[in-house]
Amino acid sequence: MRLVLDAMGSDNAPVAEIAGALQASAEMDAEIILVGQQKTIEGELAKHKPPAGKISIVNAPEVIAMHESPAQACRQKQNSSIMVGTKLIKEGKGDAFVSAGNSGAVMTAGLMNLKRLAGVSRPAIATLLPTMNGVCLLVDAGANVDCKPRHLLQFAIMGDIYCRYILDKLNPSIGLLSIGEEETKGNELTNAAFDLIKDTSLNFAGNIEGRDIIKGKTDIVVCDGFVGNVVLKLAEGLAESLFHLLKEEIEKKFVRKVGALLIKPAFKEIMKRLDYEEYGGAQLLGLNGVCIIGHGASSAKAIKNALKVSSESVKNNVNQHLKEEIKLYDWEEGNNGHNN
Repeated sequence: MRLVLDAMGSDNAPVAEIAGALQASAEMDAEIILVGQQKTIEGELAKHKPPAGKISIVNAPEVIAMHESPAQACRQKQNSSIMVGTKLIKEGKGDAFVSAGNSGAVMTAGLMNLKRLAGVSRPAIATLLPTMNGVCLLVDAGANVDCKPRHLLQFAIMGDIYCRYILDKLNPSIGLLSIGEEETKGNELTNAAFDLIKDTSLNFAGNIEGRDIIKGKTDIVVCDGFVGNVVLKLAEGLAESLFHLLKEEIEKKFVRKVGALLIKPAFKEIMKRLDYEEYGGAQLLGLNGVCIIGHGASSAKAIKNALKVSSESVKNNVNQHLKEEIKLYDWEEGNNGHNN
């Protein structure tokens, strides 16, 4: 297996990417192709002892920065690490692409070079969120800010496939994020999407509210990318703030510090469950190729786990299962997505 890694993507590139690639190469049977500015990558690699035959480099002299317009940058920077990396997948020179760079550019490059899977209207970002029952899959986490009801139905289908073949959940439950549990609650989008998803064989649990996400009420949470990204960023900020406040209160009194030492193992386990690095990256479902988006602040550990996620998607033929499932529905323009 050949995993293509954007070596220039993260906030700490290429240090985090190279360290993560080396960790992954030690644990996985895969070749990792580092894409980016060759001299910079070679200089960082020289500080380590890369295993023979498991790490290679493809030169890409340009870099797409986080602040750049995705569409414009992808058109103007054809030799960027993101564009070159996705082209390698298109040409069959790699099996999966991982980047912790500009997520909009990864999405744009994926659409330009890999195209969509047959029948898929909108690729969606599927990301894992920690819950009281383990994890749930949020689809869409930011790829599509304006959606139609049939798009949300496709997100539900794609989330179902991901949960079954990556998370080993045989019949994952699906919740539609809304402002109330009642069937009639929500806006025009969620009301119409509710009817579409209900009219399938998916394990649809109906509407769920924001508080139900953390409770782990369903395995999959479906929403448009605007709402999904707000949920994702709120969850990240809330977890960080809670631990900061807790630490602040503990340090105020000596007796609290003593108590904290006693429950330190429990705190470590909770922090591990809430740590995005444990989950690697978010898969861009619906592209004709495996594409994983990592957090901009990814460490070596996060990069390693993102590479592992990409390999699992390839091994479990997630895209093939998606194509087969999507075929069961009629996605002609004007059709709402009901079964044939």
